[in-house]
Amino acid sequence: MNHTNTERKAKPVAPKVKELIDRTKSVILATADAEGNPNSSYAPFVQVDQAFYILVSFMARHTKNLAEGRKASVMFIEDESAAKQIYARERLTIEASASRVERDSEKWNAVVAKLKENHGKVVDVISEMGDFILIALQPVKGSYVNGFGSAYFVNENLEVIEHRNDVNHQSQ
Repeated sequence: MNHTNTERKAKPVAPKVKELIDRTKSVILATADAEGNPNSSYAPFVQVDQAFYILVSFMARHTKNLAEGRKASVMFIEDESAAKQIYARERLTIEASASRVERDSEKWNAVVAKLKENHGKVVDVISEMGDFILIALQPVKGSYVNGFGSAYFVNENLEVIEHRNDVNHQSQ
């Protein structure tokens, strides 16, 4: 029996963006400096409303890149040890705009309290250090993948807006 490519496609699994974020304690960051030189790093985060907040030091290259208001790519990814297939790890990648939160503002105090609740007393220490700043990462758009053939576009509210349907999956 001859099956067409369409008949063999598996139905995509319902995306669980929120659950992935809830299981993740840190984000992978990709930033670029003024000359376009790339830098990858990570930072613990908390989510407040639709933004993700990170408390980062100017000792790290990504902090300067973010403090200057550049865009970032932010990735949440399933732990390797939990992945059934290393090539198909569940992941959410978002393009985000970065902005600095004013120290000791109402937002600063609320977010630092949530960081402490999620990540422990070390936040008390580092939030008092002068080289640490609070950055808000506001999602713009992104993509969510939870297996082979199960990729989605997401909007700024991290809501799935479209299944990717073989976009850019042509054979070479």
